[in-house]
Amino acid sequence: IGNTVLHILVLQPNKTFACHMYSLILSYDRNKEGPGSLELIPNNEGLSPFKLAGVEGNTVMFQYLMQKRKQSLWSFGPLSTVLYDITEIDSWAEDQSFLELIVSTKKREARQILDLTPVKELVSLKWNMYGRPYFCFLALFYILYMVCFTMCCVYRPLKPRTGNRTSSRDNTIYVQKMLQESYVAYEDELRLVGELITVIGAVVILVLEIPDILRVGAAKYFGQTILGGPFHIIVITYACMILVTMVMRLTSTTGEVVPMSFALVLGWCNVMYFARGFQMLGPFTIMIQKMIFGDLMRFCWLMAVVILGFASAFYIIFQTENPENLGQFYNYPMSLFTTFELFLTIIDGPANYDVDLPFMYSVVYFAFAIIATLLMLNLLIAMMGDTHWRVAHEQDELWRAQVVATTVMLERKLPRCLWPRSGICGREFGLGDRWYLRIEDRIDPNKHKMMRYTEAFKAQDRDNYDKGSEKLETSGDTLCKKELSALSLSRSTSRTSSHRGWEILRRNT
Repeated sequence: IGNTVLHILVLQPNKTFACHMYSLILSYDRNKEGPGSLELIPNNEGLSPFKLAGVEGNTVMFQYLMQKRKQSLWSFGPLSTVLYDITEIDSWAEDQSFLELIVSTKKREARQILDLTPVKELVSLKWNMYGRPYFCFLALFYILYMVCFTMCCVYRPLKPRTGNRTSSRDNTIYVQKMLQESYVAYEDELRLVGELITVIGAVVILVLEIPDILRVGAAKYFGQTILGGPFHIIVITYACMILVTMVMRLTSTTGEVVPMSFALVLGWCNVMYFARGFQMLGPFTIMIQKMIFGDLMRFCWLMAVVILGFASAFYIIFQTENPENLGQFYNYPMSLFTTFELFLTIIDGPANYDVDLPFMYSVVYFAFAIIATLLMLNLLIAMMGDTHWRVAHEQDELWRAQVVATTVMLERKLPRCLWPRSGICGREFGLGDRWYLRIEDRIDPNKHKMMRYTEAFKAQDRDNYDKGSEKLETSGDTLCKKELSALSLSRSTSRTSSHRGWEILRRNT
């Protein structure tokens, strides 16, 4: 019952009352430390009161609980050293990481905890010492891997075509080699090494991604932008395309260019994932993700309807015309592709001035240009501009959340020997087996003194203004001018008392 009450207090809107009641309930706890403590008992979702405060974005309760956990090591004048307990914060030995819970929640208030002590210092320590070097090395390794895969695709086994052309539009001169013909020369063996590296890399990607999907859940793993959800979809699809290409190569099945082309596009697009390690490029990846999976996905439904309707009209109009003079709409799939290019203004309207165009083509194309180019494209630009404006106000906050998510990911993937635990063991100071983070703080007494002076002077000016306003309201119409002059005189005299204080404050500053 006591643990349930603690979880309820974390969710209370009255933060001050919740903190006092929290302390009162813990004062009656017999097991103040150890596994039987009320603060360590999780709820049905596996969250302790401390983790629940972070997920809900309750910064007041989080700071209150951290103040209870800190240990003052020493202080000398304005300098002090404090040990913060990071047992539940550090993700090194936690199955359900506190940092991962913060960045995966949908509440923006939870990300503000990343700027609070000691979370900010812990993340900075992990990222600067281990996260950034490992992430940069991983980015370089992935680029080299993609270069290897690209070269294998460029020099894939082809041979001249021996069959006759079936139509005048057939333009194929090379075809894919069979498996027995693909690995004969020295260049083929060199390409085989690169293909083996590509296949091994695809298998490693699937082995690393599938356990996280099972642990976190597909909806959260692929749906969270900060966790890199869209990039996880891209890299898993890329690995599957590599395996499909391998199977088609081993079985001598024609058409390997289809999965190979998808793999090249997806693999190189995944390089944008590594932009999150840089403050200048990280926010732009979030903008691209939100625009693609927010604005562009909604816009594509409208675009598909418009393209389908006008492509059908264009095909019907040119169905009776000679395709040799105007071949952009010679069949229905080509009409869809040409209309798509016209929609994005990639090409101009097809025209051949040596022949007569159908009259309905001019009418339909006029309507298409008004709807597609002038209306819908400008609508898409306005939607993307609004998304850019919203994300720009949170770009620093979102980038820090990206850094936290990347740090937790690397800490889980890398071996323990490459990523030692951060902090100091409490045994060195007689504090048990808990881990602490040492933080040095400097307290400037002059700064706090000036802040008290400023508040006092502001209050004095505010009182003088309120008194003058009361005099002005209670005065009659006949004495309006006299009261105004008296008010200005009283305010000028009262201002001199605080004016000297402001001058002293300016000189001290």
